[in-house]
Amino acid sequence: MNKILFRRQVKMNTSLKLDKIDRKILDILQFNAKITNAQLSKEIGLSPAPTLERVKKLEQSGVIKSYHAKVDIEKIGLGVSTFVYVTLKGHNKTNIELFLGEIHKIDEVIECHHITGSGDFILKIIAQDIASYQKLMLEKVSDISVVDNLQSMVILSTFKDSKVIPIP
Repeated sequence: MNKILFRRQVKMNTSLKLDKIDRKILDILQFNAKITNAQLSKEIGLSPAPTLERVKKLEQSGVIKSYHAKVDIEKIGLGVSTFVYVTLKGHNKTNIELFLGEIHKIDEVIECHHITGSGDFILKIIAQDIASYQKLMLEKVSDISVVDNLQSMVILSTFKDSKVIPIP
């Protein structure tokens, strides 16, 4: 089993010291990752070379993890979104690793969070329609050997779906 799948995401005091310019860069890039370095340098008040150095430093330190296009799922034919609470048959390292290994193989699972409370994990799943969602749940998710219970909640409407992180 791939031990990398079972990483504890514990908050430790490993945050990078960000100055005012770094924060401004992060704010701008979160709203427009396609901005040119020249335009970004104008907006933060530095020349292009130091601006590029700062962005590279933020990328290399892991503060900036990646850049993505936000896709309208309905426009590409994915009309059903759900949250699914998952309870495992036993909350131990072996079961968690097995579950995570299987979940990583399911493309329709776009988020997986280890949680506290009545379930062990919460998944965000997208599917084309109810029939394809049902098939996914019956043939893939509920078929994972360590899954004990699933509780689905269909998302009727989304009023806020921001990926913008407030920079402290």
